[in-house]
Amino acid sequence: MALFQSSVLKKYLAAQEHAPMHAAFVAYLTYFHDPMRRANIRASKEEQFQEGFLRELFVNILGYTINPDPDYNLTTELKNIKDSKKTDGAILKDGKALAVIELKGTDTKDLEKIRDQAFNYKNNQPDCVYVITSNFEKLRFYIHNAVDFIEFSILHMQQDEFRLMWLLLQKDNLLKGIPAQIKAESLLVEEQVTKKLYSDYSAFKQQLWQDMVAQNTGLDELLLYKKSQKLLDRFLFIFFAEDKGLLPPNSISEIIKQWETLEQLDSYVPLYDRFKLYFGFMNTGRPAKKDKAEIHAYNGGLFAPDPLLDSLKISDALLKTHVSKLTEYDFESEVDTNILGHIFEHSLNDIENVRASLEGTAVDKSKTKRKKDGVFYTPKYITKYIVDNTVGKLCTEKKAELSLVDEEFNKYNSYKTKEAEKKRKTELKQKLDTYRNWLLQLTVCDPACGSGAFLNQVLEFLIAEHRYVDELEAQLFDSPLILPNVENHILENNIFGVDINEESVEIARLSLWLRTAQKGRKLSTLSSNIKVGNSLIDDPEVAGDLAFNWQAQFPKVFAKGGFDVVVGNPPYVNVELMPSNEKEFYKKSFKTFFKRTDLFSLFIEMATLKLTKNGRISFIIPSIVLNNLSYRLIRNLILENKYLEEVCYTGNKVFHDAIVDTTILILNKESKIDSIILKNSLDFFNPKIQKVELDFFLKYDNNISVGNSESNDLTDKLFDESFLISEDYFMIFQGVVTGNNEAYIFETKEDAINKGIDSSLLYPMCHGRDISKWIVENKRFLAYLNPDIDLKDYPNTLTWIINFKEELSKRREVENGVIPWYSLQWPRDKASFLKVPKIMIQNTRNERLQPRIVATIDEEGLFGTQGLNFIIQKKDIDVYFLLGLLNSKLLNYLFSTRFLNLAIKADYLKKIKFPKEIIDSGINIKAKDLSKKSADIFQIESNFVFHLSSKYSLDKVTNRLRNWPSLDFKGFLGELTKAKVKFSLGEEAEWMAYFIEQKTKALALQSDITRLDRQIDALVYELYGLTEEEIRIVEGGEG
Repeated sequence: MALFQSSVLKKYLAAQEHAPMHAAFVAYLTYFHDPMRRANIRASKEEQFQEGFLRELFVNILGYTINPDPDYNLTTELKNIKDSKKTDGAILKDGKALAVIELKGTDTKDLEKIRDQAFNYKNNQPDCVYVITSNFEKLRFYIHNAVDFIEFSILHMQQDEFRLMWLLLQKDNLLKGIPAQIKAESLLVEEQVTKKLYSDYSAFKQQLWQDMVAQNTGLDELLLYKKSQKLLDRFLFIFFAEDKGLLPPNSISEIIKQWETLEQLDSYVPLYDRFKLYFGFMNTGRPAKKDKAEIHAYNGGLFAPDPLLDSLKISDALLKTHVSKLTEYDFESEVDTNILGHIFEHSLNDIENVRASLEGTAVDKSKTKRKKDGVFYTPKYITKYIVDNTVGKLCTEKKAELSLVDEEFNKYNSYKTKEAEKKRKTELKQKLDTYRNWLLQLTVCDPACGSGAFLNQVLEFLIAEHRYVDELEAQLFDSPLILPNVENHILENNIFGVDINEESVEIARLSLWLRTAQKGRKLSTLSSNIKVGNSLIDDPEVAGDLAFNWQAQFPKVFAKGGFDVVVGNPPYVNVELMPSNEKEFYKKSFKTFFKRTDLFSLFIEMATLKLTKNGRISFIIPSIVLNNLSYRLIRNLILENKYLEEVCYTGNKVFHDAIVDTTILILNKESKIDSIILKNSLDFFNPKIQKVELDFFLKYDNNISVGNSESNDLTDKLFDESFLISEDYFMIFQGVVTGNNEAYIFETKEDAINKGIDSSLLYPMCHGRDISKWIVENKRFLAYLNPDIDLKDYPNTLTWIINFKEELSKRREVENGVIPWYSLQWPRDKASFLKVPKIMIQNTRNERLQPRIVATIDEEGLFGTQGLNFIIQKKDIDVYFLLGLLNSKLLNYLFSTRFLNLAIKADYLKKIKFPKEIIDSGINIKAKDLSKKSADIFQIESNFVFHLSSKYSLDKVTNRLRNWPSLDFKGFLGELTKAKVKFSLGEEAEWMAYFIEQKTKALALQSDITRLDRQIDALVYELYGLTEEEIRIVEGGEG
């Protein structure tokens, strides 16, 4: 959204006192509108006017008190807390920076250049909320983050603009937090408007389609649904055009009134006919008449004749009701294009509901368009970051190549002679012309464009870049600023998009029209640039009409070698979910297809083939691309070809409806880079940044992670070439995949037998959640049915399992004939589970949890599900040695900094390396001792809770009660009181003695466990040769 919602802003502006604001405006005009002073400001260098700017604007007009005056709340050159750098100014509250101010001279035209510098200052001031940047001509105001801002023209403000600046920057308002309050309210209002508008919009769309079906029998219902979307698009454009002054105001309401009048005059025509007449005017235009305003021809394809749509019958009452309701919204102040983006994205689900209703099936929420096709609306801060770091970097490099420097365009630069001035200005004009011509030929594509979030961001960036060129040219020749209408050129020549969803493409086109429409100017025809198709498949036999040949569809682009930039948020869909013919096509056509890959990975390979030789790519994709085995080949491609320029890890908070860890990859095909930037951006606007050499990840088998630069030397020690590697000495495998836990897993053996499972088929087992560090906490039972079992020999088992036959038969392996319907989906090797001792490790473990690795020993032949990895001995090294190593702080540190993934994958465990000397270190003996003592303390704690719970029939045992050894007896009694247990005096004495006895045993064991844990850590540190500083990093959890 814009920084503020217009309706909220109007409310706050109306509440401001007029008199002090007007007095300040008069003072502003007196100083900043004085022609001579204005000229001197423009001629001033940064350092010449910094203090004067702060004093004249912030002190004399906005009411601040500047240091060294008593009780000052404005200061110059405030030093960072974390380093010696200083911001040019700061607004203080209670002595702490509430806002930082970064200033440049008027020769710095592009304030984007100083944005990052200003926000670095903000990130060094923990209480800072606001950022202000200025070049004395313009001032930008940010709240919290660098995405949205309001810009003020300091030397040209009129009263309305000044009122807004006063509201936001005046001393009392800023110190009270009014701007942040307005932003918070704006977000709330935007959410409310979005929900209400979507409700009204979707109701109109659904009822319109149903009416079309009822009134137009015999026509394809799905086609009618698509036509309903097109009709809605037409109305939405008109609503926007009315409220933004592109069309006569209230024209839709006027049409309804005229229709009602005609009906009263017995000259009835369908309301839809009246609207179609207006659509025709939108297509071809209408000249002004006596009482009728001119209507310009907008067209662009949206209002072109559509024989089917124009021939439909539509109910008068339905159109009147819903169109009237939508006209009540203010599409200028209430509804911005960001709100529409969210609405459009939600509406992509609707066609799935329609298909389901036509087929008489239930809608699978997990397979709607947003899920099935990986459609998720990308937030503004992500699209801006990606466009700035691809298109923006290309622009920066081109300007550097041309030596295009803002300061050279200052009209106050001195020249020895008139001839020298003329020559230099001609040279500078040529540079600007060269840069603009290059800019006009730039091509940017989103190959999965959805509702157009990235395309709109590219449009916004390129418009701003053309404005920048205009400003430099105007300053060079001291001429009025001319803003040519470049929007249509950008839409028709610079921006390209493809999407597999026809609805998405229509919406993307509409969103671009809404953003660029201007009065009297025809809409761009976007059908040549934004197209429907399958970006990955060019074979009609596989994709049918959606097959997409890039060279044929965009011949001009590929005549010059391809796109300059490819950006986007490609679909997150595993190829295993795709039709078999598509999967086979991917396997044959993509070099990086490997194992259970995903479409987003194939999009990366595809994009590299569609770029010019110095092109750039940036996608936001799931973080599993960094280290999951299925994406090894795509990592090899981007690392070995030296394409990878930046990894920006964003965590799992980017998409509200998609719980997935994401990462932004930035690739540079030109391969000029000598290092890779790694950003841990969990706090997106305050990332932790480091650089590594291009070959850094080779030692990690091209597994990529975003850690702390301090940890590089440390983790290097864990991968010494002379070390032994675990896969040579241990076999590592994952637990069984059932395909339906209810059919195969039982809480107790008795429960399984009662349900008919033959006891010879039952084996004790664990889920990942059933173990903790050093301990097996819970056991269940698994009906181990593999393809070798003949169920005729187990009739009672067959009676149970046949209840699940329909669901089990849908599993991929059954459909492909790999396993019989009753078998476990992936039964693994039975004999491997029966081997003891073996290590069990939780497989699914978020990298931010501590400990990162949870491992224990199995001495009784336990089975397990895919939530566990298992390790058994292959050669003559004790598994207890590896158990001690896995549970050490050093290995936990490694898996928290280098193997960042939701899973502790077998592939990573195979790569663990250790020095030969570790075998004789005694770690295995300590690990065995620690394991036994951990089991003993668990038994003591469990028996105590079981005894208590059984005797007093506790419904629920609280965590504090479960951890009773950490309590004193008084605290123990307090927890029992909460559980509504009251001891008699005799019971209390008896339980006190028992409590003290058992707690003494538990604490003694815990002391031994802590000691052994520390001894193992110390041995591991010593054997890997860690320094004291490296031990501090590991112990402190840094990285």
